Amino acid sequence: MSTRLKDLATSIVAVVEPETTAYVAAQLMRKHHVGSLVVVDANERALPIGIVTDRDLVLALMAEGLESTLFTAGDIMSINLVLGHPEMDVLEAVALMSKHRLRRIVVADDAGRLVGIVTMEDVLELLAGEMAKLVEALRGGRDREFVQRA
Repeated sequence: MSTRLKDLATSIVAVVEPETTAYVAAQLMRKHHVGSLVVVDANERALPIGIVTDRDLVLALMAEGLESTLFTAGDIMSINLVLGHPEMDVLEAVALMSKHRLRRIVVADDAGRLVGIVTMEDVLELLAGEMAKLVEALRGGRDREFVQRA
């Protein structure tokens, strides 16, 4: 299995600027059915500078009883982005996700521009497909043996 992030990444990524209120960020997550928004530079919208997740909204605001209209994506975003490269092998990305305890990895090109995002769900879907191929190969071998030995 030699799949590159460029082959797996979702290229249409929901983004916000740092000044976007947490309330609007939550509405965007709901509208787009996503669990995260990449925070991009307000002047250079292709440059990812952070990420806000549904978990960030819950732990930083809701659990503390804070008003989501008073805080921005910039206030609650994770800023230590671990970036994947489009040519990175998926298993390398999995290792990064595991090492940094991430559920998603932002994919950026050599210039640091946002090109996509890969989530655990994407990786699991790929691995499930590969496992299904292995199961089919096992069944085929078993069926071939039945025919040869009958």
